[in-house]
Amino acid sequence: MKTIWSSLKPYLRWVILGGTLFFLLKEFINHWQEVAAIRIDAAGWTNLAIALIVTLIAHIWAGLVWGKILQSFQQPVKLSWALLLYLKTNIAKYLPGNVWHFYGRIRAVIDVGGELGVATISVLLEPLLMAAAALLIALTGTQLGWVEAHSNFLTWGLQILSLAVVLLSVHPRFLNPLLKFLHRLKGQAAGNQVVQIKHYPLVPLLGELTFLGLRGTGFLITFGTLTTIQSNQILLLFTAFSLAWVLGLIIPSPGGLGVFEATALALLQPNFPIAVILSVVALFRFISILAEIIAAGASWLGFRF
Repeated sequence: MKTIWSSLKPYLRWVILGGTLFFLLKEFINHWQEVAAIRIDAAGWTNLAIALIVTLIAHIWAGLVWGKILQSFQQPVKLSWALLLYLKTNIAKYLPGNVWHFYGRIRAVIDVGGELGVATISVLLEPLLMAAAALLIALTGTQLGWVEAHSNFLTWGLQILSLAVVLLSVHPRFLNPLLKFLHRLKGQAAGNQVVQIKHYPLVPLLGELTFLGLRGTGFLITFGTLTTIQSNQILLLFTAFSLAWVLGLIIPSPGGLGVFEATALALLQPNFPIAVILSVVALFRFISILAEIIAAGASWLGFRF
């Protein structure tokens, strides 16, 4: 059974991607006339440009948070270098395997004199803190009734359990033994000092909450470009975005492609026209990828000069 699972595992992400894209294509075919009728005026294009800028700022902020995580482990890296590396490698998450952005960061940190264990922990800690931030927002939203829990893929009970597991997994009592293990795995001498975490990573967690707030704001601006948003729907959109985003993060699919869109459609369908949601998620995906391309291009130029 284990051998069969190992042979099928590399294809799982493509099965998920194909299934979600098929679902979205089916919905688009059923509602293509309504989608085609949507128009964006000059003010709408201005809003989309603002959404692009906000999304770009979110990625820059995430890079700074990752750089501060590295520096908290006393690694020999400058914050500006870590930011450029983060932005340069971020686009690699869309490559087959969905791990090449992590590999690129680990390899680069080691090349400048960093430790393997710390580099590995840093790239694992970042998505865990992102997931914790998204779950905190989603859990708050479902508990306050911003999104009906029974209609979600993730019930409130599962959210609480997932959040508890994620928050405990980044505790020093869990991470420090892992750092010691990676230190021994690298074959370093027993007398060499092992980098340890002294405090719970609360500041990076707050940083990732800010990142999710910026990404959610970009999504909200994109949504407001195509339809009128009532004040009581803002928190609903933030909660739905967080749930869709965290599922896109944890379910194996290149860059969350398809998973985010399908989840957002399922969560928001009772409150907004399907044609609007389909158009919004398509525009938001385009804005996200464009922001990542711009950031990667700028960081490449930064490394050259």
